[in-house]
Amino acid sequence: MAASHLEPGSFRDRTSRVFYQDGAVLRGLNTHAAQEWEVLKAQPFFQQFMAEGKIVRTEQVEPTDASPHAGQWDAHWSVILKHQAIPFISYPYEWPFSMLQDAARLTLDLQAAALNVDMTLKDATPFNIQWSGSQPVFIDIPSFERLRPGEPWVGYRQFCQLFLYPLFLQAYKDIPFQPWLRGNLEGIEPAQCAHLMSLRDLLRPGVLSHVVLQAKAQASYARTEHNLKKDLRQAGFHKALIQANVSRLRKLVAQLTWQQTRSTWSDYTEALPYTESEQHQKADFVRRITHSRRWNLVWDLGCNTGTFSRIAAENADYVLAMDIDALAVDRLYCALKQEHSPNVLPLIGNVADPAPNCGWRGQERKALVARGKPDLTLCLALLHHVVISAHIPLREFVSWLASLGTALVIEFVTRDDPMVQTLLRHKADHYTDYDLGYFERCLADVFEIDRQETLASGTRILYYARSKQA
Repeated sequence: MAASHLEPGSFRDRTSRVFYQDGAVLRGLNTHAAQEWEVLKAQPFFQQFMAEGKIVRTEQVEPTDASPHAGQWDAHWSVILKHQAIPFISYPYEWPFSMLQDAARLTLDLQAAALNVDMTLKDATPFNIQWSGSQPVFIDIPSFERLRPGEPWVGYRQFCQLFLYPLFLQAYKDIPFQPWLRGNLEGIEPAQCAHLMSLRDLLRPGVLSHVVLQAKAQASYARTEHNLKKDLRQAGFHKALIQANVSRLRKLVAQLTWQQTRSTWSDYTEALPYTESEQHQKADFVRRITHSRRWNLVWDLGCNTGTFSRIAAENADYVLAMDIDALAVDRLYCALKQEHSPNVLPLIGNVADPAPNCGWRGQERKALVARGKPDLTLCLALLHHVVISAHIPLREFVSWLASLGTALVIEFVTRDDPMVQTLLRHKADHYTDYDLGYFERCLADVFEIDRQETLASGTRILYYARSKQA
């Protein structure tokens, strides 16, 4: 499945540029980056990480093989690389705690391996990590460069702002980091993080050294005209100091835990409003649809524990398992990692408030639908929450689903169902548009309803509908 937009960071990287042609991901390197590439590609650690799938598979190709379209290529690029396409681009503000933690671990492992051969990562941002199922993959090859004697790790501050501080906030304060990273693509400033920490937090591992002291050092450096790199070289700064810091960071990141054990939907499976026979009936319906043909990309909206994501993955190239509940997604990711799942990507997502295009000219980080539309969408036990809890008009939501050009498996939960009655309790608005007959008319206006099946309870109806736009 080819990506369909510029790779993260490609706008601001002056040493390279990524473009796409005929499903291929190509990267041009300028003279300086090409020289660093020559050193990198010969390193055993680079070949090993790439063989393990932890670095995106990359090969050098001849310009005649790339044949870029006019306007996509500048003559000053010295080398062309071809990368294996990532199935679906995601961003750290869509990841749960454990995904950001594993991405941080991979970044530090790469930095440690690079330092052993006198190389370094000039960038240390989670936007340089993507996912192949539950496997983190480093994609920004030009971030590797030779380490200049006496210079510090220039990516350290970026690592703190985009990895360490977000993890601190969730582990130490139970503050979700996703809104911070969505609101500021540069991450959390040291001073901001320091203001969020209490006196008791100063005793927590890493807070004093990586937050408070760094905030003070940054404030002090801002008031001076000294050349920090020059001062460090003159003071005898050595690679061993970077290696020690990276080692300490690796241990610190590994020991961080998010202690939350319950959330709104994390225990949904244990409290399912279905009998065992209804669960089997629903799973059989989904399996019949997903096995009726091979699917390219499936979205499972409101995936929770990923039961139906896994069913879809049996006959799909790739599945996005999305849910608003960060703890449920975190648990799903940890389970998928244990299963070595190759084609299910769990993400935090709110269909009522999706992440927009953002960054420079709104082109660096793309909205979800701009990264690849599904050819099948699962929308199970979700519609009543979208309409009643999120106040999205029913017709609007069905219309949005139709705009994806997707086939659809959707569940309607009637007003007689205990869950809907709970949602409507104490509501001044009676949500008159949440009606079975009205839903079926809205669905039929934009989809071809292929089949439907009522669960044994009589309050939950499953539909399979094909897009009229396909």
